[in-house]
Amino acid sequence: MAEPIRPNASITRRAPPLPEVDSPPLATGVLKDALCRPPASPPVVVAGAGIGGLTAALSLARAGHRVAVLERAPVIEEVGAGLQIAPNAGRILQGLGLGPALGAAALLPEAINIHRARDGAILSRLDLAGASERWGAPFRLFHRADLQQLLLAAARECEAISIRTGARVGDFEEGDGGVYLRVHSPEGPEDFEALALVGADGVRSSVRSFLNRSDKDAPIYSGHTAWRAILPAESVPLSLRRRETHLWLGQGAHVVHYPLRDASIVSAVVIVEDGGRREPETPPSLEGAALVRAAGFAACDADLRALIEAGDSWRRWPLYGRPPLAHWSQGAVTLLGDAAHPMLPFLAQGAAMAIEDAEALGRAFPPGVAAAEAFKAYERARIARATKVQRASRRQGDHYHASGLVAAARDLVISALGGPRMLARNGWLYR
Repeated sequence: MAEPIRPNASITRRAPPLPEVDSPPLATGVLKDALCRPPASPPVVVAGAGIGGLTAALSLARAGHRVAVLERAPVIEEVGAGLQIAPNAGRILQGLGLGPALGAAALLPEAINIHRARDGAILSRLDLAGASERWGAPFRLFHRADLQQLLLAAARECEAISIRTGARVGDFEEGDGGVYLRVHSPEGPEDFEALALVGADGVRSSVRSFLNRSDKDAPIYSGHTAWRAILPAESVPLSLRRRETHLWLGQGAHVVHYPLRDASIVSAVVIVEDGGRREPETPPSLEGAALVRAAGFAACDADLRALIEAGDSWRRWPLYGRPPLAHWSQGAVTLLGDAAHPMLPFLAQGAAMAIEDAEALGRAFPPGVAAAEAFKAYERARIARATKVQRASRRQGDHYHASGLVAAARDLVISALGGPRMLARNGWLYR
């Protein structure tokens, strides 16, 4: 029989937080203020210091909770990749008081251009100039690391939030109105008491695995692989350097790219569909010329070929999902973002849905409300919308990668609708 998880002497044995590289020292060790001294109540523990986890910490702290963020990685950092934040998520971040920081870190695109990859024809141009007036926030483009560090800085400035790296949530059990956690770190396992546990630890969430102990819930390869690169702006064709987002539709593949950091770099992703149930055996990186061939773009528009060939090393990023859940919560434990509802990136809403989750979680969980009751309300507020966006994202991928007569019909519809109506079709996302 496994040893029961209960607070014990290890609660007072504090391991020092692991330092980060090229960043100021972290906040005090996780749970230090909340458990080493007699607290009014235990903290809410958030597993994962990604964009969803940090936004959840800020939202819960704003609601009046003490929050402890546990990040399994020894350093809080993101890989080099771009991120689109639509108005629905941008409004929430603004509401957390991050407007000036967002303005300093983001690039605001002027338009989205939808191209046919074969010949480069622009099927539609979506003008984004009126987004703030229409939906309360602009479309913003970030280097993913910049947005994460912005949220991390805000969390560090909040006295109610403590952060610890190199700490992974293991098993847990409920009791006495709280959750008892086993946390693993280089110093060994430690047991903690928490008011509640929020799993914001991604598609391979360990919290979800302990919550739903079924082999059928394991991550599943989606049949798509993303190849990502950050390119110097001067290396891409001049016509593709404007402050605009570009989407190129091909057969079984598509490309998205946009400028970042005052248009000094270009973030690009090539998403290739293989239709398989198992991740293909491909190298971890490819040169641009090899990726052109692998993605079927050898005979495509010359500017698009030149952009892909400008990448010395495109990093492979296989896209995984998990089976949909009827419930995200069990008692005082719940899930958020990709841990709850991983989705394909065809609507650029993965991070936005995690941010929406975080805001809803804070609203549903004011102090004095039992965690189990709050998490049921959080689920009711979020599960239908998140599931709808998951399904819409997958359908969008089918449209992007269509071929033959289906692709020809798609192109005619996009051209006939025009930019304003194309943008309005996604208004349900941004409202």
